[in-house]
Amino acid sequence: MDLHKEGERGSAKQKKVKIVFVIGGPGSGKGTQCKRIAQQFGYTHLSVGEILRQEISSGSETGSMIQRIMKEGKLVPSDVTVRLLQQAMQGINSDKFLIDGFPRNKENVKAFEDLTKMEPEFVLYLDCPQDEMEKRLLSRNEGREDDNIETIRKRFKVFMESTLPTIEYYESKGKVRKVDAGKSIDEVFESIKVIFSQGKDNKVPPSRHKCKCLIL
Repeated sequence: MDLHKEGERGSAKQKKVKIVFVIGGPGSGKGTQCKRIAQQFGYTHLSVGEILRQEISSGSETGSMIQRIMKEGKLVPSDVTVRLLQQAMQGINSDKFLIDGFPRNKENVKAFEDLTKMEPEFVLYLDCPQDEMEKRLLSRNEGREDDNIETIRKRFKVFMESTLPTIEYYESKGKVRKVDAGKSIDEVFESIKVIFSQGKDNKVPPSRHKCKCLIL
């Protein structure tokens, strides 16, 4: 599947590929919930964070650059992220993608729309308090070098400054579906199931509440 060419073929072709972005702060449970959504609703789950880490593991020049940026808690350049995401999507025969951890900023949004000529069906926002996210990250012990307190707090700051404006952008388009991600895994998924079940009939109501910053 060539997403760039697909974008050039017209809206009828574009509608055959359904994309849902999953956004939330570090430790909000994006990966955990995406696995459940993919299993129950038939989506192909792509984690942008995992795609970037795979590039780092490849030992490429791009991977080395990404590693330096991630160690500083900063965001990878949009063109790099979107190019790697496109490559991943092109390599999979699927028409329903659940993209976890993207977009991180408005530049990501612009790059994705410009390159693919597509927009998400909706954006799932996992809204979680910072103290809960911090506790989860420090306890998960996955051996990731960006799971230390200093880098975690830099990531929170970047999320506040860069990612929340993208949520506001999609909210203005009526595309945000927000859930309270501070609850248990099962409780969060129950809320998500309602959203995706309604989504199958294209009757998902937009969020009626402005996205409030709960991680100050």
